[in-house]
Amino acid sequence: MTVPTDRAYAEQLDATDPLASFRGRFEIPDDSLVYLDGNSLGRLPAATPGRIAQVVREQWGDRLIRAWGEGWMDLPLEVGDRLGSALLGARPGETLVSDTVTVNAFKALHAAMDLRPGRSTIVAHRGEFPTDRYVASEVARQRGGSVRWIGPLDPGTTQDDPVTAGEVAAALHDDVAVVLLSVVDYRSAAIADTAGITRATHDAGALVVWDCSHAAGSVPLDLPGLGADLAIGCSYKYLNGGPGAPAWIWASTEHHEALRNAIPGWMGHADVFAMGPEYSPAPGVRRFMTGTPSAVALTAVDCGVELLAEAGMPAVRAKGVALTSYAVDLTDAWLVERGVSLASPRDPARRGAHVTLRHPDAEALVQALTDHGVIPDFRRPDGIRVGLAPLTTRFTDVFDGLAALRALLDALAGPEPDRSS
Repeated sequence: MTVPTDRAYAEQLDATDPLASFRGRFEIPDDSLVYLDGNSLGRLPAATPGRIAQVVREQWGDRLIRAWGEGWMDLPLEVGDRLGSALLGARPGETLVSDTVTVNAFKALHAAMDLRPGRSTIVAHRGEFPTDRYVASEVARQRGGSVRWIGPLDPGTTQDDPVTAGEVAAALHDDVAVVLLSVVDYRSAAIADTAGITRATHDAGALVVWDCSHAAGSVPLDLPGLGADLAIGCSYKYLNGGPGAPAWIWASTEHHEALRNAIPGWMGHADVFAMGPEYSPAPGVRRFMTGTPSAVALTAVDCGVELLAEAGMPAVRAKGVALTSYAVDLTDAWLVERGVSLASPRDPARRGAHVTLRHPDAEALVQALTDHGVIPDFRRPDGIRVGLAPLTTRFTDVFDGLAALRALLDALAGPEPDRSS
């Protein structure tokens, strides 16, 4: 089927979008700005400034230290439960909002290796997001082991095929303790075969840690139903928690009592104010707490989670598929003949909520687009990443953004030669 390439069609899609009203619940001071980078930093929910002001003025300003006993102490678990229930399929007490993805990856990998004593190998992808690769290498070094890498040798190469169970199974052996992979590839948006990989990993006696940073809030997840062991993710992308927002860590209930926190801190102690000579871990996922949490930052995350919970992940996913499919259709119609290639899976079932396009001049094109009020994302070596946040991105944004890219490519190519003489 040929998709119409006039702007009126995009306007029609916006008019019939069931999630269209959610855009009005975000701070958007410049409605003409085409923001296509919500998978790097989500927009600001309109409710967040007021909620933060309440925490600052009423709780910090008035209640002072008393606010810890009036709710602050429980925020990491309470916000974690709301996040886990709405986005991860998690059961109560499995999700904690705390620290950063890097710190949580370190904790999760060490905890998984503790659960598999005698094993010292981590399996990870060469093209995985850098922080995961760096942490995997360091944890393996600390444990006297190594990382068994899968996937392309060049970590800058964009892989548009999802990671398969067969790839992982071929790397597994009886010294593998844990597999670390992303649900959605940060470059291509390819969705890994999570069910097959989890089964293959467990069949080999190992555990799996899923990085859900580009999946949570864009792709429905059911971590308990998947049989996952541990998972991590950020909250400043599709969760709209703000720049530097605290990340989250999820752990299956079946592992809770055996988990060890590699960075034990007083907030993860069974009795926070005991101040005893030795560390005694808190029950459940709270043992992954380390330092004092930020009530302000947790409140911001909560605001973003509330909007996604209200919209519902089935509707969010449906719009994500529609947005990315529209972007692929316009790419085929306009951009392929201008030297652009698709670096994301064509099958929407295998694709998250962003689309990556490849062009030799990608870096310069992204800068030029940004200068003209269209903000995508550049990923080395030649990727233009178009992030489509279902709660805030319009179909007209997709149209206008890709039309601007088409115009730039035409300007770079120069006028058609005159062949009339």
